[in-house]
Amino acid sequence: MELHLLGTGCPAVDPDRMGPAALVRSSDGARILVDCGSGVSQRLVSAGTPGADIDLLLLTHLHSDHVVDLFQLVISSWHQGRDRGLQVVGPAGTQQFVGSLLEVWRPELEGRVMHEKRPSIEGLDVEINEIGHGAEMELGDLLIEAFEVDHRPMVPAFGYSFREHDNHLVISGDTGPCETLIEAAMGCDVLLHDVLLKHEMVPAEGIRTQETIDQVASYHATADQVGRIAAEAEAKSLFLTHFVPPRFDEATLLEMVQADYDGPVICGEDLMLIDVENPTAARVVNCRP
Repeated sequence: MELHLLGTGCPAVDPDRMGPAALVRSSDGARILVDCGSGVSQRLVSAGTPGADIDLLLLTHLHSDHVVDLFQLVISSWHQGRDRGLQVVGPAGTQQFVGSLLEVWRPELEGRVMHEKRPSIEGLDVEINEIGHGAEMELGDLLIEAFEVDHRPMVPAFGYSFREHDNHLVISGDTGPCETLIEAAMGCDVLLHDVLLKHEMVPAEGIRTQETIDQVASYHATADQVGRIAAEAEAKSLFLTHFVPPRFDEATLLEMVQADYDGPVICGEDLMLIDVENPTAARVVNCRP
């Protein structure tokens, strides 16, 4: 099983870090996209797995930075020759969100279908399943389990656990410290966790106040918390992603995290490829032609 980080950034735009998204590839070829932040279609091409090849899209929650490029994924996949509907799984509210999104673009889509005369329109279909805590899905030998995390007031929000043979990967989504994540990640080979670097954030007139910083930090795991989370879960390796802010002092971050966790800690980068069986050999892989 492989994890290919597509976007490791946040709503604060940075050219080196696209919006939150990750690609999971099973050993028997299943391709699962987790979230579709800004730039996901471009990053998928660079990862060697264009949107047309995605078997399943899992949404962690419906914050805009995690879903903003969903329509771009649909339309670009169709242009890449997708000939089957996109399977989307997400929390309550996903049906309404996706339905409203497609309705907004319906006149444009109908015009394209009529004018462009492409071989198939099935690639424009979207099939949605809303799930709850503990929902399980199977793709070949890959078992996926959703677990609710604490991202209040965004409720519900999920993380996802992936098991294949003896390999175990857990993706946190967005969350503060919570028992459901620790239970789901217990003994995992790779824990991919979001991180908010509150120590890097200062008030800026017209952008954020101290209250803004405190409020945002209240529903994310901060740099002084993620190490304790990984240690309590006995995770074998910790990869950090969804950096807020996207530019930071990496040495300081690692020092803070490693104060509580003595396993390998790696700051994720866009297009970093992680072999779940051998995570410390992670490297950036760009397949862009």
